[in-house]
Amino acid sequence: MPLSVVFNEAYKRLAATVPASALLGYRNKAIPFDPDLSDPTPELLAFIANRLKVHLREQGVRHDLIAAVFALAEDDLVRLLTRVGELQKFLNTEDGANLLIAYRRASNIVAIEEKRDGRSYDEPVDTGSFRQPEEEALYQRLSGMSSTFDTFLEQEQFGRAMTALVTLRRPVDEFFEKVTVNTDDAALRENRLRLLSRIRNAMDQVADFSQIEG
Repeated sequence: MPLSVVFNEAYKRLAATVPASALLGYRNKAIPFDPDLSDPTPELLAFIANRLKVHLREQGVRHDLIAAVFALAEDDLVRLLTRVGELQKFLNTEDGANLLIAYRRASNIVAIEEKRDGRSYDEPVDTGSFRQPEEEALYQRLSGMSSTFDTFLEQEQFGRAMTALVTLRRPVDEFFEKVTVNTDDAALRENRLRLLSRIRNAMDQVADFSQIEG
C-alpha cells in the first residue's frame, strides 16, 4: 500500500469535511483544526522512514544499503523492505561486488563531466555515431536486457532484476579497456557519455548505488 496515497487522501477528506471551528481530539486534548494546514504527507513519510531506518539498523542492515533504497522515495513499506533485503543479499555475492565496480566506473565519469559541463547526458544514444565495436556491444547488451529488467521491476522481483544487470559487467569492462570517453571529438564524447548514463539510470531503478560504500 503506497503510504503517500493514503496520507494524501486522509488529508483531503479531513480538510473537506471538518469545519474550521471544529476541535480534533488528540490524547484527550482539544486542538482546533486549521483549514490552512498544508498537506503533511511529506513530513509523515519522513517520520516513518526515520523510524524504519532505526528498525533496520537494529536488525543489522548496513546503513549505506538503507540509504541506497530510501533514496528512491519508495513509500510502499513491503516493497521497500524487499528491496533492502535483496540488495543486501546481492552485494554479498561476487557478481554483486563486480557490478558495483562497473557502476562506479560509469557513474563517476558521467557525474564529473555533467558537473563540468553544467548539463546532463540522459538523452538517447545515437547508434549511428558508434566508432568502435565495444560501443555497439555495450549498447546492444543494455537494449537486450531492458525489457526483461523492466518486467522484473514491475513484478517486484528485485533479486532477478539485479541478476539481469550482472550481464553488463563484461561489456562495461571491455568498453573501458578499449574506448576513450573524453575524446577530442565533441559529438563522439557526448554520445559515449550518454551510453554510460544509461548504465547509471538502469541501476538506479533498483537502488541508488552511489550511496553504497566499500
